[in-house]
Order: sequence, then structure tokens, then C-alpha cells
Amino acid sequence: MKQIYFVTGTDTDVGKTAISVGLIERANRAGLRTIGLKPLAAGCEQTPEGLRNQDALQLQQAASVQLSYEQVNPVALIDPMAPHLAALREKRRLSADRLAAFCRGALMQPADFVLIEGAGGWRVPLNPSENLAQLPKLLEIPVILVVGIELGCINHALLTAEAIARDGLRLAGWVANLIDPEMEGGQENIDTIRASLRAPLLGVVPRLKQCTGARVAEYLELPAPPDA
Repeated sequence: MKQIYFVTGTDTDVGKTAISVGLIERANRAGLRTIGLKPLAAGCEQTPEGLRNQDALQLQQAASVQLSYEQVNPVALIDPMAPHLAALREKRRLSADRLAAFCRGALMQPADFVLIEGAGGWRVPLNPSENLAQLPKLLEIPVILVVGIELGCINHALLTAEAIARDGLRLAGWVANLIDPEMEGGQENIDTIRASLRAPLLGVVPRLKQCTGARVAEYLELPAPPDA
């Protein structure tokens, strides 16, 4: 059975891509056919091949099922800012339906384990009436939450988990990413979140000097399949 998950974070820059690549590497080691998608990316560089986003490139390279860049990242925006604002600058309109259609096209490829990485946090706007949370709702897929362990992370984690549940989606697991290694009480914060969330902790990832997918994978477990 194909496992498909949407990866979100408690904020931007909490390590969604590093954790996603680590989970894909973990699935690769388990012999699963993997796909990583970044349907919407703001902050792209112009290259001879077209606009490219570093997060999307990492997902493309990590996956065992090779897709074209346009399948991995169909909506690429130039400016590194909130996607709806970057789209306005380019006079483009974002929509959840269109993003879902792109994802469904890529999901037709044979695969066992698929991660769809979001942009920023759970309520990132797409347009005046939609936000990115509507993408996993349309696809009816569970969510993996990346929690950046820093000051305020308990509040951010619990509010995001509440919003995911309110939207009718299952939290399949969460990952603690130690983005502030000097934070006082880091383990106590992790313990508090773990006691409060009704979802398994898939791993605690320390601050790594070499943050490769292979290194991150050492600290992660795959979420259990829905029928497990």
C-alpha cells in the first residue's frame, strides 16, 4: 500500500526539508520506492534549465523514483517570501485545486513512500480565501509535523497539532529538530510535547555539522502504515 504524507512545520526554517530527505533516505534503506515533492516553492534561482529551488532539488535527488524537476516542483516562484506575496509580484494566482492536480499527476508514478513538503507553516496563505492546509485536505493524506526545538516550540507544536486535527486530518507523527542546541531545557520541552500530542515521536535530530540525508536518517523512524 502506498504511503503518502504531507510534511509541515511549526514555522519556516525549522528543517522540513532536512527531515523529509532523512525520512526518504530511511525509506530507501528499507527497500521502498520513494518520491519527494515540493509542489510550491518560493525562493528560486534562475538557471540555464529554468527556475530551481534548493529544497526541491534535495528532494528530487534523494528519491529513488526519478521525476523531472517540473513534476517535483511545478510552481516555482522567484522571491523568498510568503508564497502568495511572491505570486502577486509575478502576477500569478495560487490555488489549492491546481496544486492538488499537480500532485495527483506525480502520484500516478509507482512508489511505496511519498512525501509532499509544504511551504512554511500550516496556515500559509495561497490567496485571499485559501491556505496551504487545503492541499493535504484535498488529497486526504496524513501529516508529519516537524517541530523546531527552540524557545516557544511547545506553544507552536500544540497549536499546529490542534489546527491539523480541526481540519480533519491525522497527525501520523512528529519530529523534534534541535535547531537551537544552546536552548535551556530542550529535552524537557520535547518531553512536554511528547506527553501532549497523540502521535508518535519519529525521532529527535540533533544539530549536525554535516546535515546530509544519510546522517539525518540515523535519528529517524518511518511512520507506521495506516493499517499497522
